[in-house]
Amino acid sequence: MKDWNEKLNEIVEHAREWDIGYIVGVPAWCQMCMEMVIEKYKVNNIHEIWPNFGIFVHGGVSFQPYKKSFEKLLGKPIVYVENYLSSEGFIGYKMKEHALGMQLITNNNIFFEFVPFDDKNFDAEGNIKPDAQALLVNEVEYGKDYAILLNTNAGSWRYLIGDTIRFLNVDKCEVLITGRTKHFLSLVGEHLSVENMNCAIEEANNHFNISIPEYTVTGFPYNNYFAHKWYIATDDTVGSDELIMFIDSKLKQINDDYATERTSALTDIFIEILPEEKFLKFMELRGKLGSQNKFPRVMKGNMLENWDKFLATGKI
Repeated sequence: MKDWNEKLNEIVEHAREWDIGYIVGVPAWCQMCMEMVIEKYKVNNIHEIWPNFGIFVHGGVSFQPYKKSFEKLLGKPIVYVENYLSSEGFIGYKMKEHALGMQLITNNNIFFEFVPFDDKNFDAEGNIKPDAQALLVNEVEYGKDYAILLNTNAGSWRYLIGDTIRFLNVDKCEVLITGRTKHFLSLVGEHLSVENMNCAIEEANNHFNISIPEYTVTGFPYNNYFAHKWYIATDDTVGSDELIMFIDSKLKQINDDYATERTSALTDIFIEILPEEKFLKFMELRGKLGSQNKFPRVMKGNMLENWDKFLATGKI
């Protein structure tokens, strides 16, 4: 079914007929599906419908911001397995349940190259420079961020997939997805990555006992200096001032560059709390409602213009 709403409704209607043992998909859409099932059948958690549900295989985005709200839908613990796949090929997967990273698949028709994700190789918009340095797997270093170039026997040649990864174990090719080449903020050298943002959101979820299933951040000039604005999706009650102060504090702890710039050029941090439905409606209007689509963590350019117009008028 091409229509995502039709697909979800059909799943909900047949939910009681199925003995679901595992679910595979992007966290946001799987969570939405389970919420709809729980609401439809007036149960306390998804295990009252699917008692044998025991494994969730996820990928595409970091699971950190979703985990707390996801677990509220469960009646018992389950096993989480992260994988890393794309239209171009299967890139990696977790070898063990509690492994920190995923192991790249280096023997399955993909030849990898790794471009250090820094100012030498990428411009301020996240575009790769013509003379960018590309390293082979035996040349990478532990703890550094890289963008991936894929070469496949299907004809892809040095394709920039758009993800950034960090090697946690060079010998075993274990990596962590840290963000996207175009989803970062560095207006004045704060070098704020999606990984930093995800960590701050996860901490906020736990501290305030809330669920933040989606968020996005933008940066802009402000009073001769610069500012960030966070748009937070939550249907829970939380004070906006307390939430942004907490997020700002956490980012200062985990990112030294951000902490430094918050004392100089990055003078202000703003927040707007919105219902989750706002984020979903924006994706629907863009024709991006569905399991293969993810809400951008950083808003720039035309996307930001459409977002501002949507918040003001409900249209794009």
